[in-house]
Order: sequence, then structure tokens, then C-alpha cells
Amino acid sequence: MDDKIAGITTEEHFASGHRACAGCGAALMARLALKAAGKNTIVVNATGCLEVFSTPYPETAWKIPWIHGAFENAAAIASGVDRALKSLGKRKDVNVLAFGGDGGTFDIGFQALSGAAERGDNFCYICYDNGAYMNTGIQRSGATPKYASTTTSPAGSKIHGKTEFKKPMPFIMAAHGAYVATANIAFPLDFIEKVKKGLAFNGPAYIQVFSTCPTGWKLGGGFTIQIARLAVESNITPLYEIEKGVVKISKKPSKVIPVDEYLKSQGRFKHLNESEIKEIQENVDENWQKLLDLEKNKSKMC
Repeated sequence: MDDKIAGITTEEHFASGHRACAGCGAALMARLALKAAGKNTIVVNATGCLEVFSTPYPETAWKIPWIHGAFENAAAIASGVDRALKSLGKRKDVNVLAFGGDGGTFDIGFQALSGAAERGDNFCYICYDNGAYMNTGIQRSGATPKYASTTTSPAGSKIHGKTEFKKPMPFIMAAHGAYVATANIAFPLDFIEKVKKGLAFNGPAYIQVFSTCPTGWKLGGGFTIQIARLAVESNITPLYEIEKGVVKISKKPSKVIPVDEYLKSQGRFKHLNESEIKEIQENVDENWQKLLDLEKNKSKMC
């Protein structure tokens, strides 16, 4: 049996010495996810930050079988791995885990992910959500928060950052019948348990992980966990699960802090005025109340 600290195995399947930026949330996300999945796992990785910094040829940080796919087809490859293992009679012995950033999940890879979920293919897809296409130059994605400044939604005289709110991807995936969970790198035990649950689910599972990006968010690498905690404490990114269409909130802040405390910590939001901060606060409050109502009523959302 592996040695464990606070319920987390000390065995590592994602090696140190990779080339991620200091404070990269995606690196921590991958390490924790593999602690949940274990060594009998095949990983499919979409093009993006995680793929680039973990596998600079001829090096690799992955200690388990790993497949690199294009930006758009990680879910399709995972479907193929699932079917191949079933045909070989080995599916029960191997976990299939797919990773994609928010660009490769919310946008470019959504077609393959939706198709796999609609077919009921059995694998766990983890989206590390850092709010933009960070690897290719910090361009806005469907996951970029409203008013965040990116290279394609710059804060200037014409627009004041991205003009749309974030796509509700967890609810979109729940409508496909998948097991859905949101997670956060600042809450490792919660994340690990959800990965285990997603892998054990007989069908498609989707886990969206809040993953801090010091480079794209314009903050110091030493603030990775602090910012991630603020995101939960302000209800910017609540932690919850959706099973069979029923919502269950995983963690409720003992004291909810204003969104301003989260926003002011990042350079990508430094241009916001009071009206914009108020609009974001109202949207966060509205979404949190919807979650509370869905949990209270225990009725299927889809």
C-alpha cells in the first residue's frame, strides 16, 4: 500500500522538472489528478500549455502511457482508447483520463467532447480552466471572464476587456448526461475525490478545475493558491457536483467575500470601474442563488 499523507498518496506519476511557469496551476492539477487515477491509467492530452511544458522532446514528465492529440480531438482519442480497451477485455483494469485547457474544451474541442458524451463513452475528461488560450499568446476563450483583458479582448477605448460572460460549460455537459464536477487546485482533497468518482462513473465524466495562470493573469507565481481560494470564497467559481441532473454544492464559504477582493488581485482586471465590478458581483450573486435553489429543490436540471 502506498504511503499516504492526509489521504493523498505520495507516489508520483507526474514528474518534477517540467518546464511550466512558476506557480502554474495546470502542473499542480495534473499531479493531483494522477494521484487520484493511479498508475493503471492512459492519459490523452490536447495541445496546450500542459502538453507543451510537460513534453519538450525528447523529455517527458509523464510516468504513465500518454497520448498527445490535436487541439480539437482529445475526447475523440479518449473514445478510441475506451473502445480499444473494451475490445481487448481490459477496460475494467485501466483508467482513461483526458486533459484539455479551456480553449481546447469550451471552444475548439467541444464538438468531439459533446459527441463522446452523447455516445456515452466511458472516460473522465478534465478541463484545466485558466481562462484563456495561454499557450498561444493569452487570447480570449469561451471561459474568459467578462471584462478580463486578453490580447484579443484588450482593455482600451473601444472595449473594456472581454464583452461576454463565461460559457456555462458544466451545465452544458450535465445536459449530456455526464457526471459533472467543478474543482479547484487550492482544495486538493475535494479534487482528488471528484476525479476518483469521475473515473468510477459508468459513462462520460467532466471535471472543470480552476487553474491559476500567473502569466496570463498578471500576478506573482507565489499567489497561486491564495488566488484560487479567493475564487471559491467570493463564489466566482463555486465547488459543486451534478449527478443525474441533480446539483450538490461541495463547499459553501463560511463568509462570502466581495468579488472585488478577487478581481483587484490580478492585472487582467486592473482597468475595471465601479459599474463593471458591480455588474460582475450581481452576476456572481445570481449564479450562486441559482445553485442554492437547484440544490434545495433537488429536482433534475435536465
